[in-house]
Amino acid sequence: MSTTEPDEPERVVGSERVLAVLTELAEHPEGISLDELARRVHGSKPTVHRALQSLRKAGLAHQTGRGVYELGDEFLRLAFRFQDARPETTRIEPLLRELAEAFGETAHYAVLDGAHVVYRAKVDPPSGAMRLTSTIGGRNPAYSTAVGKLLLSDFVRAPVDLDAVLGSEPLAAFTDHTITDRAALLAEISLSHDRGFGTDDQENELGVNCVALPVTSPGGLRGAVSVSALAYRRGLESLVADVPLIRAAVARHLG
Repeated sequence: MSTTEPDEPERVVGSERVLAVLTELAEHPEGISLDELARRVHGSKPTVHRALQSLRKAGLAHQTGRGVYELGDEFLRLAFRFQDARPETTRIEPLLRELAEAFGETAHYAVLDGAHVVYRAKVDPPSGAMRLTSTIGGRNPAYSTAVGKLLLSDFVRAPVDLDAVLGSEPLAAFTDHTITDRAALLAEISLSHDRGFGTDDQENELGVNCVALPVTSPGGLRGAVSVSALAYRRGLESLVADVPLIRAAVARHLG
């Protein structure tokens, strides 16, 4: 019998603790104290400190002051190198740059992940325009976003399909515009399928609207691109009117 077997559970727990500490550090770009970090990950200070020591040794965490920690430069280097090297990033960013420059608004590329959308790429408009707070890797519920409703329209045709993705819990309202009635949401998803684009009329974030179009390519891209705008600056009707221009840009870049 291997003499290492009794140590396996302890090593697994230790690895999980290190990952929990790393994940929590990512939520605090301004840094976080050891006391607060221990409280948030539900661990003892000595245990969390040992996890931080491992992360600091690997360059994944950095101590900025006595008992104050943040993500390390090595973590950021690895994350940015991975993002920049993604084939989808290389293929989609020229399109997003064109959209951001042409419309003076933020352009995103997102994919569906279960009941959520994940933003894989983002290009802000040229300097001087107000930027949105969305982030690469950020997630939003699919039902409250233009990209989400569009991507759901690939396979959601009936209430049973919608329930399979979203579950049976009531849908949360993020703004007064969020569609929380399932029949109305299903109708909106069907409309997205029929017209070939999705919309978000301040449904996910008050004051922000959006249009989204599908993108696919032989290289493996399968998701949606969107143009998002502050509602006071560009109404949803204006974005919808630009759909043919957005579609033409997608065709130029991705065929």
